[in-house]
Amino acid sequence: MSGPRVLFYVQHLLGIGHLARASRIVRALVDDGFAVTLVTGGMPVDGFPGPGIDHVALPAIAVGDGGFSALVDANGTVIDEAFKAARRDRLLAAYHAMRPDIVIVEAFPFGRRQVRFELLPLIAAIEASTPRPLLLTSLRDILQERAKPGRDEETIDLVLRHFDGVLVHGDPAFVRLEDTFPLADAIAGRVVYTGLVGSPAAEPAAERYDVVVSAGGGAVGAGLVEAALAASGRRTGSGRWLVITGPNLPQADFAQLSAARPAHVDLVRFRTDFRNLLAAARLSVSQAGYNTVCDVLQAGCGAVLVPFASGGESEQTARAERLERLGRAVVLREDILSGETLADAILRAEEAETEKNVPVLQLDGANRTAKILRDLLKRRVTS
Repeated sequence: MSGPRVLFYVQHLLGIGHLARASRIVRALVDDGFAVTLVTGGMPVDGFPGPGIDHVALPAIAVGDGGFSALVDANGTVIDEAFKAARRDRLLAAYHAMRPDIVIVEAFPFGRRQVRFELLPLIAAIEASTPRPLLLTSLRDILQERAKPGRDEETIDLVLRHFDGVLVHGDPAFVRLEDTFPLADAIAGRVVYTGLVGSPAAEPAAERYDVVVSAGGGAVGAGLVEAALAASGRRTGSGRWLVITGPNLPQADFAQLSAARPAHVDLVRFRTDFRNLLAAARLSVSQAGYNTVCDVLQAGCGAVLVPFASGGESEQTARAERLERLGRAVVLREDILSGETLADAILRAEEAETEKNVPVLQLDGANRTAKILRDLLKRRVTS
């Protein structure tokens, strides 16, 4: 490892959005000459973190049936103190073996409190190191609203005591940290906007679909798939449809939906050329997760967004509504999703569609992150 050394920690618990964004950033850092080790703690996902990336996989955990407070291992067993200690020790061993110049922790302390059993010891090890590496947190553009009092104040305290910077992977012209984090002014001097972490523009796929429907990983997208199939029967004049269910949809559900699809609709679990398909499509129908929205914006196609809002989730709704105000999407609430309402939303999006526009938002956040890190290291050397 010859370039600046970066240890990047990411923990995905439900979907793969955090892992996908971190992998895009790490790829850009490696391409820029950084020596990066990506530490992950979620269930394995095919294709991530990608070839040529040094990877340390902690014993995997995910969200249990009891919600985000209940963490389970790969067998579905609630993790105990011995399991936590094993993860902590593996993480600290990776840190001491690498002796990084920069440590990036995704989400914490703004999120991922569930894994503070290993992140607080990591921070203590960083503070005890000589020389001490820079410590940064990596945030998506919109944060989840907090329900418990005192959490924001605790976050500010941790940032001010330990973190050298807050990397916000968003475009301040679209949304600013203070829009979803009320105490942002207290750390304003440490906040750096990187732009949205999109992938490079993709070539349009040779296989063309007019409407591309995607349900993310599929764990929470079954309702969108069912509504899309029903809507496709109402919108037979919309051309060819592709419905991507996601790999986590149960096989029985996939078989039942596949048997019921209209002739002009193809139903698949996964496509490796998703971004190419969007680049050739007139319209995307999807949830409003960070990475999917970046892909839609990069493609420039029309969009119907059905933000995931169950369990008090607010992030996707906030993102979708902002895009609708910019004229970049039509939003359909999850609680009124049906074949009829989705067909109506698609009609409105088609009527509003103009020629494809160059994305108005900064989407080169991964490469900009590499530049920001080099600037921070240079500033440290000269100060």
